[in-house]
Amino acid sequence: MRLSRYFLPVLKETPSEAQIVSHRLMLRAGMIKQQAAGIYSWLPLGYKVLRRIEQIVHEEQQRAGHIPLLMPTLQPADLWRESGRYDDYGEEMLRITDRHKRDLLYGPTNEEMITDIFRSNVNSYKDLPLTLYQIQWKFRDEIRPRFGVMRGREFLMKDGYNFDLTKEDALHAYNRHLVSYLRTYERMGLQAIPMRADSGPIGGENTHEFLVLAETGESEVFYDSQITDLTFGGREIDYDDPTACAAVLEEFTSRYARTDETHDEALFNDIPEDRRKSARGIEVGQIFYFGTKYSEPMGATVVGPDGQRTPVHMGSHGIGVSRLLGAIIEASHDDKGIIWPEGVTPFHVGLVNLKQGDASTDSACAAIERELTANGLEVLYDDRDERAGAKFATMDLIGLPWRITVGPRGLANNKVELTSRRSGQSEELSPQDAVARAVEIYAPVLARSFKG
Repeated sequence: MRLSRYFLPVLKETPSEAQIVSHRLMLRAGMIKQQAAGIYSWLPLGYKVLRRIEQIVHEEQQRAGHIPLLMPTLQPADLWRESGRYDDYGEEMLRITDRHKRDLLYGPTNEEMITDIFRSNVNSYKDLPLTLYQIQWKFRDEIRPRFGVMRGREFLMKDGYNFDLTKEDALHAYNRHLVSYLRTYERMGLQAIPMRADSGPIGGENTHEFLVLAETGESEVFYDSQITDLTFGGREIDYDDPTACAAVLEEFTSRYARTDETHDEALFNDIPEDRRKSARGIEVGQIFYFGTKYSEPMGATVVGPDGQRTPVHMGSHGIGVSRLLGAIIEASHDDKGIIWPEGVTPFHVGLVNLKQGDASTDSACAAIERELTANGLEVLYDDRDERAGAKFATMDLIGLPWRITVGPRGLANNKVELTSRRSGQSEELSPQDAVARAVEIYAPVLARSFKG
């Protein structure tokens, strides 16, 4: 993509309403524009990152055997009256009446609707286990929306729902989701720690939140520092193996890690003092097992092996897709701007032409762009007639992980400069070697994609 043809409305000054780093940088980098309190338009650069995150979530859900669908944003109130949550949910629910005086709501979550879909189409235990999920826009009428996409009213969310015959099967689904979430976050360059949490209005016996440690986190968290040494890495897990999935859950949840809502001072004090840590955390996902909380009142039953109808055991599992952009920026930035991890960057390589209009640099940049694209990498080519400092400042602000700089002086020696945004270190390479190095860097990222 040529920057001269791209829509990238960067700002030199920080808008006064932006209180935290991610909000400031998303506005300055031309990623979002506020349309109303807590409601944003996603501009091209922000939308590209949003789609990268969405794609990783889709891939990891389908790798775990979960099936995508799409439900409407508006839901009939009668479904929520069946479950008993319509009056209990509170003022965060946006309630609507259509022209026929029917009560609707803008979905904050979808347990009722997915249960209705299940009960209308599944009759036998032979069709279980089943996990359905979607990535869809939600609305919660926050009393005080703030922090940009971190606490907006409209947000993009992955919500998934498992249906199982027994509690044992449903807890395997819970463990399976925990494993898939660990893979998902690590592919985005994040360490998201599973912490024992409160179930809130969704309800249920078992629940873990996934939190990214950051000074601007909305939750106070308490944890054993040993948990920050854990990584899932590139290991492969058989998602159909309950023992393997349970082992991962044990590995990542056996050490103390809790939000302030479930914090137990006595248990915390059992940890050696040098490992007791408290911090702030940003919630980026949550998993629940809630048994028959929805299936019993809504009649979601199947005929079991004994010929009797029995309510299914359920759980729900969410990832804050749009919120993840803010969390990634909070965890990965410096005073110059964003530093995108390779897995979610909007463009893989920034290409800077130091002398636009010079035949040799124009030709070299075009060849580099062509070769990178042929190898599956997306390039943002700064072909503007701007001074070098302005071009570098733009690249630093928008945070592309790698930059190739092409100038006539270097080309005279068959050299270009490859620069890491994270470390700031540069190396001079031939144009061909710079392309090969970029392709090598991104090979593991591209290899982790799931072709399901």
